[in-house]
Amino acid sequence: MPQTSGTTGASSDEPQRFRRGDRLKKRYEFRQAQLRGRRIHTPHFLIVVLPNALQNTRLGITVTKKVGTAVERNRIKRVVREVFRRNRTLFPGGHDFVFIAKRGSTDVGYDSLLSELQRAARKLQPEAAR
Repeated sequence: MPQTSGTTGASSDEPQRFRRGDRLKKRYEFRQAQLRGRRIHTPHFLIVVLPNALQNTRLGITVTKKVGTAVERNRIKRVVREVFRRNRTLFPGGHDFVFIAKRGSTDVGYDSLLSELQRAARKLQPEAAR
């Protein structure tokens, strides 16, 4: 079993799965978030945040063919899912997050994405909590 790095990973008693309920699956869910959500720019991603009526936080990932080959696009999606799965505390509950990959994001790794999100953590929080 892979070990989590000291402070960035979730504790072992917390569930770390990426379940079906944690995903945005339908086109209208992505469209609603992109039309009505708040946009946050990071070096490799445009993150769209929209409150939802559910208790859980959901994740959607969009990577177009302009970003890279299929292998590179799938790798980007795996890295984003892994950061989301292991660092739930960075993402406020009851929100939908859509990650839209920018060009040049093919070289993003777990550590670089995690530090990118930690720098943007204040912007990820809901408006009332700031």
